[in-house]
Amino acid sequence: MTTWILLRGLSRESGHWGPFIGRFERGLADARVIAIDLPGNGALHQRDSPTRVEAMAEHCRATLASLGVAPPYSLLAMSLGAMVAVAWANAHPQELARCVLINTSLRPFSPFCRRLRPASYLPLLSVALSGGKAREQEAIILRLTSRLRCGAAEVLDDWVALRKVHPVSRRNAVRQLWAAARYRAPAARPATALLLLASRRDGLVHLGCSEALAAAWGCELRIHPGAGHDLPLDDGPWVVAQVRHWIDGAARRERW
Repeated sequence: MTTWILLRGLSRESGHWGPFIGRFERGLADARVIAIDLPGNGALHQRDSPTRVEAMAEHCRATLASLGVAPPYSLLAMSLGAMVAVAWANAHPQELARCVLINTSLRPFSPFCRRLRPASYLPLLSVALSGGKAREQEAIILRLTSRLRCGAAEVLDDWVALRKVHPVSRRNAVRQLWAAARYRAPAARPATALLLLASRRDGLVHLGCSEALAAAWGCELRIHPGAGHDLPLDDGPWVVAQVRHWIDGAARRERW
């Protein structure tokens, strides 16, 4: 059985994976999925968010140790979660079998204006700093992160419900933004198998960030033509198919 650890992004929690977790488990043979909340999010919303991505990675390791789940792990992570995956792979490569990074952006490979598109600055700040209503804030996030047309109303209802149960404080949102903004990835590729997935219509992170990372680290990049930043939400079956094909291809190469 392969243990897959799923990590979400800024101010998001394990509940935001929605039906994707079940789809992922069904789509990959012998997959055991564990979705981890970063401190400050989800069930841990009352804890302080670390201001260093490396500390978030250590939290994930400690969580799995407390659950009695031993490595090796496979990681599927997006956005801020993908930064955590890179920090983890750099510090403890022996613990990871593979990493799938979705719509991530990393210093020093891309400038800040590509790592976070300028058009998103004001909407994100309004969500992070304002005390607006839950539905208004989640609607802004959904518009920024998704190109979903069918089912958007139901997703918004689910996200509002999650925010009411596990509200992320403004302080923690800012701390997570700060951690993401100042994280610097290693120049050399971590000693872990890597697959990059990216969305051509990502409204938060420029596609060029994934292209630059793929070129610098020599890893495979697969691009969705129409999805937004939240690729697992917009087209979960596509994500599962890409991961499955990547793993199957690696297995065939090993047999040769």
